[in-house]
Amino acid sequence: MPHGDDGDTKAEQLLAALRAQGIEVDDAPRRLSEYSYDASNYRVRPAAVAFPASVKDVRKVLRACSTLGVPVTARGGGTSMAGNAIGGSLVIDLSRRLTSVGELDGGKAAVWVDAGVILGELRSYVEKASGGEVTFAPDPSSMTRATIGGSIGNDACGNHSVAYGRMTQHVQEVELVTADGAHLHAGRDFLRAVDAGDQQSVARAAELFAGLKELAQDNLAPLRVELGNIPRQVSGYHLGHLLPENGLDVAAALAGSEGTCALVVRAKVGLVPKPRTTALLCLGYANTIDSARDVTTILAARPSAIEGLDASIVDIMRHRRGAASVDSLPQGKAFLMVEFPADSIEQAAAECERLLEKLTADGRVLDHAIVTEPAERAKLWRVREDGAGLSSRRIDGVQTWPGWEDSAVAPERLADYLAELLPLVEQYGYTAFMYGHFGAGCVHMRLDYDLRSDAGRESFENFTREAAALVVAHGGSLSGEHGDGRARSELLDVMYSPAMVGIFRAFKHLWDPAGILNPGIIVDPEPFAASLAPEGVPLPGHARGEPAAVPGAAVVPSSGNRSLLPVASPFVGNTHACIGVGRCRATTGGFMCPSYRATKDEKDSTRGRSRVLQELTRTKGTSHGGWSSPEVREALDLCLSCKACSADCPTGVDIAEAKSELVDQHYRGKIRPFTHYSIGWLPRWLPLLTRIAPLANAGTGFGPFRWVGEKLGVSARRRLPDFAPSARIRRRIREAQFADNADILLFIDSFTRAFRPEVVPAAARVLRDSGISVGCTPDACCGLTWISTGQRDGARRRLARLISRLDDGTNRDIVVLEPSCAATIRDEGPKMVGGAAAARVAARVRSFSVAIDEAIKRGWKPSVAPPQTAVLQTHCHEHAVFGSGSQKRVLKAWGVPNLVESSSCCGVAGNFGFEAEHFDMSMKVAEHSIVPALDSGAGLVLTDGFSCAMQVSQVAPGRTSQHLAAALDPQSARGVA
Repeated sequence: MPHGDDGDTKAEQLLAALRAQGIEVDDAPRRLSEYSYDASNYRVRPAAVAFPASVKDVRKVLRACSTLGVPVTARGGGTSMAGNAIGGSLVIDLSRRLTSVGELDGGKAAVWVDAGVILGELRSYVEKASGGEVTFAPDPSSMTRATIGGSIGNDACGNHSVAYGRMTQHVQEVELVTADGAHLHAGRDFLRAVDAGDQQSVARAAELFAGLKELAQDNLAPLRVELGNIPRQVSGYHLGHLLPENGLDVAAALAGSEGTCALVVRAKVGLVPKPRTTALLCLGYANTIDSARDVTTILAARPSAIEGLDASIVDIMRHRRGAASVDSLPQGKAFLMVEFPADSIEQAAAECERLLEKLTADGRVLDHAIVTEPAERAKLWRVREDGAGLSSRRIDGVQTWPGWEDSAVAPERLADYLAELLPLVEQYGYTAFMYGHFGAGCVHMRLDYDLRSDAGRESFENFTREAAALVVAHGGSLSGEHGDGRARSELLDVMYSPAMVGIFRAFKHLWDPAGILNPGIIVDPEPFAASLAPEGVPLPGHARGEPAAVPGAAVVPSSGNRSLLPVASPFVGNTHACIGVGRCRATTGGFMCPSYRATKDEKDSTRGRSRVLQELTRTKGTSHGGWSSPEVREALDLCLSCKACSADCPTGVDIAEAKSELVDQHYRGKIRPFTHYSIGWLPRWLPLLTRIAPLANAGTGFGPFRWVGEKLGVSARRRLPDFAPSARIRRRIREAQFADNADILLFIDSFTRAFRPEVVPAAARVLRDSGISVGCTPDACCGLTWISTGQRDGARRRLARLISRLDDGTNRDIVVLEPSCAATIRDEGPKMVGGAAAARVAARVRSFSVAIDEAIKRGWKPSVAPPQTAVLQTHCHEHAVFGSGSQKRVLKAWGVPNLVESSSCCGVAGNFGFEAEHFDMSMKVAEHSIVPALDSGAGLVLTDGFSCAMQVSQVAPGRTSQHLAAALDPQSARGVA
C-alpha cells in the first residue's frame, strides 16, 4: 500500500472490509515482522497479512483489493530465495488453511490438491494411498515446507529433475482466482468458469482465453525462438505452452508466473511410479569444473539424479555436525551424487558400476563410493539438501547471501560456463559456496557479498550484471528454479529481446490490467538492488564478519563464543543467523519446531521468532525493552526451549538461548514469576524436600495446595512426581558400589537423585557389565533450570562450581544419567563459563546412551534378553547436543526387532509443561509424536529424560516408562515382550 494518508486510509478500509466478511487479517507489528522476509536478501514490510480459509475467502480478498487498488502478494511456505514472496501491501498466506488433498484418480495418475499443501506431506499421502505404487515427483530441498502453490509459482523441480523435469510437467489443471475475483478452471486448450452460473467468471474466462489465443498467434516466431531452449529456462513467463503445437496449455503457462497473473488455489498434479529402490554413486573430483565435464556422460546412463556440490559445503557440514556426517563421501574437492532407481538394490548397484567403468576411462574421477544402505544414502542426501542453510555462514562466521544463486545453462555447456563464472567470482574477491542440479545445468551458489556498505552494494550490482551477461552468452537462463522475483526481474532485458519483454508485459496485462498482483516482479520490475534487507542493519558480521554495535546500548559479555553483544540487542541465541530457509516449518523429520507443529502459525516457528527479533533491531536499533516488548513476548512465549533448532536448523539458530537471555535481561533486579523460584530453583529445594518426602508428596497431592499452585503458575492438571525419601536415595547410591580410581565416573544429577534414584545402581551395573569400573563424581548442579528460566548469573555460578569439581586432572569419561544435564555441561559450560577447564570437562561428558553405544562398539553386548517391541522418546536436549542416533544404535545392537520412535518433543521440556499457562500447549505438542507412538501398543517405553517420563505418565497413565539403564540392567526382571 502506498505510504501517506491515502495509503493509510486504503489500509483501514481494506481491513474493515475483510473483517466484516469474517476473514482473518492481521496487521499487528509482530505479524508484519514475521512476513517482512522470505529466504532472500530482501525485506519488504507488508501492511497486513490475510489468512483465507477457503477459495471463497480468496475471492473476497481479491475483490476488496481490486476495488481499492491495493496490491496483493501470495505466499506459501515463504522460502523464496528471489524475493517473490514478500510485498508492501497485503500478503495472503495460503499455507495455513488451504490444505486439503483429494482422492487419487482411478488410475492413480493424478490428484487434486489445495495450494497450501506441503510437497512432502502430499508425497507421503500419495504413497500411502497408492500402497507405495506411485509418488509425487518434484522434490526441491525445501519440500518439507514448500507448498504446491508456491512451487507452481516458481516452477520448482528438485534433485530428481533429470528424470521428472519441472513442476510445469506435472501440473495438469489448475483452479485460480483472478485479480478481480473471478474463479476459473484452466488446463490444456481450455479456460472456463468453475461455476457455469457465475456470470462474472464466465465472461472473464471467455475474455482471457480469446486474448491468450490472440497473443500466441500474433507472436509465434519469438515464442518459438526465445523460449524453451534449455531444461531449466525458468526466467520470464513460460508462454511457449500457448503455442498451437503445445495445445494452448493455460495451466502450464501459469507455472512460473510467481503470483503476478492469478492466484492458484487448487491444482491437479500428475503422479509417477515410485522406484522400488535406489543406489547412490558418489564421485570425487579435483574441482567442480572437472565434475561438470562428466555430466553429459552420466546423463547418457539415464540416472534419476545428478547433483553437484563442492568441498566448501562438505567442510561446513563436517564443522557443524561432525566428521560422521560426511564420512561416506569419497575423497575429492568436488562431488557428484548420481542416483539410479531399479527393482532391486543389486540392479541399481550394477548400474552404478557400469557408469563408473565409463567415467574411470575418462580419467577425471579421483575416488568413488557406491552407497546402498538406506540410512547412509539419507545421510549423504542431507548434505546436499541442507546446502543453502549450511552455506549461509562460512566456518569463520562471515555471512553469505543468495543473489547469483540460480543460473542455468544447457548441461553440455555447464563446465565451460563454470570455467568463466568462477574466475569472475574471484575477480570480485568473493568466496563461492556451490551446489546444484548439475544434471539439468542448474547452479546454486551463495557468495559472501558485503551488502551493508555503499561500496559493497555497488560491487554486488556490478558483479550481478556481469554474471547475467555471462550466463546469457552461454545460452543460459538467469533463473533455473527459484524464479526471477526481486533478484532477477530487472535483468530480463539482458536475456530476452525487447519484443519478448513486451510480450511478457502484454501477458501480465491480460490477466491483471490494474497491476495489483505481486507488482514489481517479472514485469515493470523494481531494481534488483532495492529493498535489500541488510542495508543499514546493525547485524553482527556487517563488514566481513565484524560485530556491529547498536547505538546507545550498554555492552556486556555474551554467553557464547561470539564477540561482545549489546544488552538491548535481540541478536542473542544466534537469531541473526536465520536466513529464512524454513526447515522449522516442517511437520516431519527432526525435532524442530514443536510449537509450530502444534499451531501451524508462523509466529511459533524458529524463523518467525528470529525475524521478529531481527526486525525490532532494524526499526529501533534496540529490542524495544526486550522481554517486556509485546512483540518479543508473543513470539517467544510458546518456545519450549527444547534446543532442537540449534541442531535441526541448518544455520544453527538457537531460540532457547535467545529466550533465556532476554528473560534474564528483563528480570534483572525485579521480582520474578513464582515458577522461576519454584521450578527454576527446584534443585536447590530438592535436598530439603527429599528429607520430608512423605509430607512433600502429600502436599503435592492436596487439592487446595494444587489450586494455590495453579494461581501461582504451576499447573494443577499436571501430574507431579513423587519425591524419593533421603534414606532410599542413600541406599540406592550404596547399591551402586562405586569404586575409587575407576575407569569412568557417573554423574548423579539432581532429578535422577530425587525422583529416579533406582537408575543410579542400574546404570553402574550396566557399565560394569561392559567391562569397566565405575566411580562417582562429586555432587554438583549444572544450573539447567536456572538457564531455562532466564537466571543466567545463577546458572553460570553453578556451572563454574561444577566444572571446578569435575576437572580432576584425568580424561575419564563422565557419564550423565539425565540427558538434559549432559547437554548443559557439554554445550553451555564452554559458552557460559568458558576457559580450558570447561572445554576439558565438556569433552569428557557422555549421555548414558552415548556411553553404552561406545561400549557396544568396543564389542560388548547386553546380557538381558531384548523386548520384541519398544517405544523410544529421545530427549530434545540430547538430540540437539549428542544426536538421536546412539539410542537407536544401542537398541538395534541389543536386538529389538520392532522400534517405534517418537521423533519430536514430548511437550514437557523442563519447566514449560509444568506451567499453568502452557499446559494446554504442552498436551497439544504431545499429540504430534509421543501419543501416536504410545498408541502403537509397543511394550517397552524408553525415556531417559525425566521430563519425557513425566509426559508419558500424563498422557498414558496406565503405561510405565524406563531409563535405558533400567532396561539393560542385568539384575532387573524384564517381563516385557
